[in-house]
Amino acid sequence: MHKTRESYQADVRRAMRRVPRHKFIPLNYAAYADADAPLPIGYGQTISQPMLVGVMTEQLDLQPGDKVLEIGTGSGYQTAILAELGYVEVYSVEIIPELAEQAAARLQALGYTNTHLRQADGYAGWEEHAPYNAIIVTAAPDHLPPPLANQLADGGRLVIPIGPPGESQTLWKFVKQGNALQADEIGSVAFVPFTRKPPGQNTLTV
Repeated sequence: MHKTRESYQADVRRAMRRVPRHKFIPLNYAAYADADAPLPIGYGQTISQPMLVGVMTEQLDLQPGDKVLEIGTGSGYQTAILAELGYVEVYSVEIIPELAEQAAARLQALGYTNTHLRQADGYAGWEEHAPYNAIIVTAAPDHLPPPLANQLADGGRLVIPIGPPGESQTLWKFVKQGNALQADEIGSVAFVPFTRKPPGQNTLTV
């Protein structure tokens, strides 16, 4: 069944009400779980502010049966929001092993069966399951990684912050039309830098 824009936005709001954000942050920040602000989750990473998570999720324009690739699992909060929609399959890549393991445990404990996690360098995407109807990136590279554009299905949507580290970046939405990408600027954001794979690091699928 096709989702109208209004119906999909209502689904996103419902998912955000249902996912317990406090389960995705360290205990010493539990008192701030309901704040509309980013919070540290260790290893130099953060959980994004809920309003931004909502905006980025809405920009994906997901439909039942869509396949979504997330680059930067982090705590698993954005992954859970996508999974909570209930009608998409979520593939998520996290470069930091400890965060990947923690996120996998959280998502399993919450009962999500439509998430697939991989510990690897997200710059290369996850080619095995491509093409994707939507791709969301939760850290800021200084350019659009070509592998992600290549793994996007025709008509697919890619939401990504792009810009230099330590400064504000621009949140972009790309829509793939044949071999071309239509770019729309959403606004200014501040994300942690996009982390690349250290030499010799192995990958692990969980």
